[in-house]
Amino acid sequence: MKEWWERKKRNSRKRKKESGSYTFWDFLVDALFWVPELLFLPLRIIFWLVRGFGRMIGELFDIV
Repeated sequence: MKEWWERKKRNSRKRKKESGSYTFWDFLVDALFWVPELLFLPLRIIFWLVRGFGRMIGELFDIV
């Protein structure tokens, strides 16, 4: 019985590694990477827009 159980565990572990399924830990790592991106993306967009408008206004004054 013990030999059968060891073979079953070994095959189960092998199948889990080869399946490539998306696990809870994969989700957690992805969420930890995406949360800062979602928080800072609006701030970066506002920063780039203000910077772009500032450069446009600066170019306008250079022409005059």
